[in-house]
Amino acid sequence: MQAPPDGNFVDFSDVWLAYNDELLAQNHFAVEAIDLKVREGEFIAIVGPSGCGKSTFMKLTTGLKMPSRGRILIDGQPVTGPLKISGMAFQAPSLLPWRTAVDNVLLPLEIVEPFRSQFKSRRKEFVERARKLLKKVGLGGYEDKFPWQLSGGMQQRVSICRALIHEPKMLLLDEPFGALDAFTREELWCILRDLWTEQRFNVILVTHDLRESVFLADTVYVMSKSPGRFVVKREIDLPRPRDLEVTYTQTFGDIVHELRSHIGAIRTVGTVGPPFTNQATATADKQAKKP
Repeated sequence: MQAPPDGNFVDFSDVWLAYNDELLAQNHFAVEAIDLKVREGEFIAIVGPSGCGKSTFMKLTTGLKMPSRGRILIDGQPVTGPLKISGMAFQAPSLLPWRTAVDNVLLPLEIVEPFRSQFKSRRKEFVERARKLLKKVGLGGYEDKFPWQLSGGMQQRVSICRALIHEPKMLLLDEPFGALDAFTREELWCILRDLWTEQRFNVILVTHDLRESVFLADTVYVMSKSPGRFVVKREIDLPRPRDLEVTYTQTFGDIVHELRSHIGAIRTVGTVGPPFTNQATATADKQAKKP
């Protein structure tokens, strides 16, 4: 599939979602008025208060939910059902306890076409691909261990490898590091950074960790309270490649505090204004005062 002519890999046009017909009749939406354009290869992060619709947005992006109104294009094609070109990882690794790390990673290749029909004939090749990917994330020597033999951070690495084994064009991450300790979390930030730098797939990261969003993303979007809509767009102009030292700089801290002020305003008054325009965000005060 060729890249979309406008260069936007993800394109939401005035998307609204109500979870059933009754709620739709009552104009009760989970998310509303979402207009979003994400460039091919871009890494975005989505932050906002709990229950604002971040996970609902992910379901729309992967085709697990169809919008009640509006249009969604992914890679230039309308979304009509679950996408095969995406991979997903969540806060809980959800590994199958009876399968080794390498066999857990192989799972998508056993169930997703065109790999499923080729799995038996190409099994040796696929196993080598899985082992190579596990080694790349620091799990060389642990490929044949079972989940109960791995730490939480190791299990999450396996989960990320499982999401990437079929070489998706888009990776969706829903709080993937939220249950980990601070040191393990930062280590996995760097692993994800390196995988993305090497392969340049699109990434959509949902997180409550503002430091995580600023360190990893090209652009951070802030969602309002339910019904969720994007009210702030903050382009992260920190130079790449980024290492952890950048998180201790004044510039990094200022961006985190700016985003935190937006979240605080949303919690206090519900929103910081209408859906954003497609431009770089100014300071928190200026954004809050926009009509």
